[in-house]
Amino acid sequence: MSRKKSFIVDERGAVALETLIVYPVLVALLLMPLADVAAAGFQFTSAWAALRGFGQYIQYSPPSDVTNASSWASSALAKAGPGFPISNLQVMCGDANAVCNSGNVTQIPKYFTFTTTVTLAPIVSRWALCRATCTYTLRYSERFQ
Repeated sequence: MSRKKSFIVDERGAVALETLIVYPVLVALLLMPLADVAAAGFQFTSAWAALRGFGQYIQYSPPSDVTNASSWASSALAKAGPGFPISNLQVMCGDANAVCNSGNVTQIPKYFTFTTTVTLAPIVSRWALCRATCTYTLRYSERFQ
């Protein structure tokens, strides 16, 4: 068999050439979007854990006066973690979603509501994860009475 014919019969080099095309396509179309979704999932999970941890903290240290909880709220917010800042802390009374005041202080249940924001930074799948904006607000409430 001639040397030229043996190279034509032996097609082991074709796989090496196809790999140069297949691997970049797999990375660009499959792995990078999956990495974006995974990173977004980790951020949402971390933010939810921060909200839940803060809720557990304030559940065991409620304000002494629910009608005037502003000084208590500022000191409680100072204890929140810096990764996901807690905002809009309110003490609510009753089922009507009303902020506690002297008129509804006797109503039960009493609960806290607060929020945090998550900002995503996708590399490839911006079109799927960030339709209008990449900042999402997560709301949380914790009953204390």
